[in-house]
Amino acid sequence: MRALSGVAFMVALGFGLVAPALPLFARDFGVGKAAAGAVVSAFALMRLLMAPFVGRLVNALGERVLLATGIGVVAVSSALAGLSQNYWQLLTLRGVGGVGSIMFSVGAASLLIRVTPDHQRGRAQGVWAGSFLIGLIAGPAVGTIATFSLRAPFFLYAGTLTVAGLLGLGALRKSELSNPRTTTTAPLALRAALRNRAYVAALAASFAGDFSLVGARSSVLPQFVEDRLGLGAGWVYAAFLVISVVSGALLLPAGRVADNRGRRPVVVVGLLIGAAAFVLLPSVPAAVGLLLAAVLLGVAGAADSVAPGAVLGDVVGARGGTVVAVFQMSGDLGAVLGPVVAGAVADGAGYSASFLVAGAVCAVPALIVLAAPETLRRPATAAAVAADRPADTT
Repeated sequence: MRALSGVAFMVALGFGLVAPALPLFARDFGVGKAAAGAVVSAFALMRLLMAPFVGRLVNALGERVLLATGIGVVAVSSALAGLSQNYWQLLTLRGVGGVGSIMFSVGAASLLIRVTPDHQRGRAQGVWAGSFLIGLIAGPAVGTIATFSLRAPFFLYAGTLTVAGLLGLGALRKSELSNPRTTTTAPLALRAALRNRAYVAALAASFAGDFSLVGARSSVLPQFVEDRLGLGAGWVYAAFLVISVVSGALLLPAGRVADNRGRRPVVVVGLLIGAAAFVLLPSVPAAVGLLLAAVLLGVAGAADSVAPGAVLGDVVGARGGTVVAVFQMSGDLGAVLGPVVAGAVADGAGYSASFLVAGAVCAVPALIVLAAPETLRRPATAAAVAADRPADTT
């Protein structure tokens, strides 16, 4: 767990550097809001397309190899993206980075599930997501360098990824859990998982979170701050920093609630608070409104980072590379559609309409979660999970 947390921190540190600068860098090539959003989506699109293949690879090769290889691919593509001379080069290289990203995330998520007991999954997800968010907090702070150069964050991102890859290879080299031959438990079949309503609810929550809380926010919010509020890139980083700080502070409490009182309240409250944040953003067009919305987005982000992943672990049990990959795909589909849809709505109908769409997408899946089975209502125990899991899980 310590090794995974260290890797997560270094990956997130670099991502926190790049995320706010990415749509602004794309706009420097003379493209519109939707095209700038497409650069954000390209990364997630390739994750989405490659996830089914990666799910099989993690079962065959093991988490350690896939994790380190994926980080290496993202590092190289990021350095090259910083050298882009036109929009299409940037778009292509971000897509290549997405291939490496899904290799890393499926390998890491599968390993995390294998090392965490049922009754601690919420807190384990909190520690894992907390490592990311500490990196995301540090990233925007260091990322003020984007005020001087929008290319520099890409090179720094490549450097942090190199450190993460070396850490993963070194710390996990003696771990038996990273070797697929150390367990005889058959992976959970995808068909069986899809018959589990808790798993479907987790997919819906993951989609909504990545569409709105990640995709639309990352793409449209930086442009809204500059175009509507008339504030500089420093305010973009400030908003992202607030989101990260609030999320980081609430991850462990949210994990404890998910473990002790159930996954359902954490998921539902998080989705509804996220929807409220998007409604607030265009309603209070000033710096105070931006910061208040950032606080709410941080609360929603903490809930979305903890509970759906804990439900996934409840359903999967020991192994489930393809089931984990499909969970990643649900989020990636949201991350693909979120920036493009939000950007297109902003181009055609304005920022207010774009944020309303993001809020609606965030709120609607709460109904699916409310209709989910008992395992989302109470703390997950081995007996409760086994009772809800379909019979043919092995």
